[in-house]
Amino acid sequence: MSADAERLLTGCPTEVRPLARKAYQQLRAAFPDAVITADTENIGFGTDAGYQGLKFTLTPRRNYVTLGIARAAGLPDPTGLLEGSGKVHRHVKLRTQEDLDNPALAALIDAALAD
Repeated sequence: MSADAERLLTGCPTEVRPLARKAYQQLRAAFPDAVITADTENIGFGTDAGYQGLKFTLTPRRNYVTLGIARAAGLPDPTGLLEGSGKVHRHVKLRTQEDLDNPALAALIDAALAD
């Protein structure tokens, strides 16, 4: 894990820290070749460090973790997990371990990686 990503996860709210770490680990497992970038609020997972290669963002909030999925507006989402109204990107709010373990989320992650 990069020092910036570790710093962000260590400094995020205590209530969501375990979930944020597990979400990070799950994305790393699904996308082992990801180029990981981090700033003060987000961890990005992409094919390169630029915006064009971005696939996912992970953003710890006070009561949940936002999993952003680049170009998700065109992905199949039969269970309605995706939130947001942007023309291209969508996100999923993770509040519990069950949210992270949802097979529909795994299908979205797989679809985003195949895109």
